[in-house]
Amino acid sequence: MLKRLFDIILSVIGLILLSPVFLITAVLIKVTSKGSILFCQKRVGRFGKDFVLYKFRSMKVCETNLLEQFQPGDQSRITTIGWFLRKTKIDEFPQLYNVLIGDMSFVGPRPEVREWVNAFPEHWKVIHQVRPGITDNASIMYRNEENILAKSNNPNTIYRNEILPQKLELYKEYIKNQSISNDLHLIFKTLYIIVIK
Repeated sequence: MLKRLFDIILSVIGLILLSPVFLITAVLIKVTSKGSILFCQKRVGRFGKDFVLYKFRSMKVCETNLLEQFQPGDQSRITTIGWFLRKTKIDEFPQLYNVLIGDMSFVGPRPEVREWVNAFPEHWKVIHQVRPGITDNASIMYRNEENILAKSNNPNTIYRNEILPQKLELYKEYIKNQSISNDLHLIFKTLYIIVIK
């Protein structure tokens, strides 16, 4: 209950304070490439239920349904402004709305698409006891995940057999040790990495 209250207060503050950034980003996306401002994708959340995750669009639009699209390591369609949005993590800002409405939390295991949940159902059964989050230790450790996958000849295999299993262990470790103090530590750690590094 305390964590949920923390999420609501922080997301409202974030949405208000960052509203100028939202406006500027929306305009830049619209004038620099064709397509919608937001990228919407189905992810699997708490209790294994699907929800729509929101991001600022950082890639050129293709004919594939954006609600189903997932291509690990694909950097070929990233827009000019998209590189900046991803580097600064501004593309993740719309997830403050996901936090506000209860789909997500500030800190927690990153939500995956159904394909990768089905690959390790027993692990996700434990992980889906909590709300997914915007950041966690796995997000920090694999903040350059796309660069790793882009160098691979078979990014899907690398993601499934190497990266995802390590993420799952970190997710379960977070669940065992979750607390407000730990969440605050991860939030400040994430901000430090984005701003300083």
